[in-house]
Amino acid sequence: MAGKITIALGADHGGYTLKEGLKEYLLKKGYKVKDFGTYSLRPSDYPLFGHKAALYVSKKKAQRGIVICKTGFGMAIIANKLKGIRSAVCDTPMEAKSSRQHNDCNVLSLAAKRVGLKKAKKIADVFLHTKAEGGRHKRRVRQIVKLEKR
Repeated sequence: MAGKITIALGADHGGYTLKEGLKEYLLKKGYKVKDFGTYSLRPSDYPLFGHKAALYVSKKKAQRGIVICKTGFGMAIIANKLKGIRSAVCDTPMEAKSSRQHNDCNVLSLAAKRVGLKKAKKIADVFLHTKAEGGRHKRRVRQIVKLEKR
């Protein structure tokens, strides 16, 4: 899948270091990466960066997004405010796999407090390579999309 898709990245100061390490890893693997910041450890507000990254996915300019803050929760909340976005906080490769298979998530939210770079690489790899299962899961995702349109 590398080289074939664009990944939108966003992080606040709490996720900056992890974002930078993950960005370098993804670029080496051949992915196209659009970095929406932050670009330093200076205190910043996660909604600004999470929104920009998720909006890029929502507009279909990127096929996946990865957003990072200290807990992952704030980033998932802001990402899920946008039409067409399904974001989940994943602390393990198994959670990433399930989020893709069952919910067709398109934005991965990572917690820099709980996930180091080595683990983040594994989680991202699983998230980027796992396909949605379809079947009963597809039916449920369609229900989410329908409710989102109301």
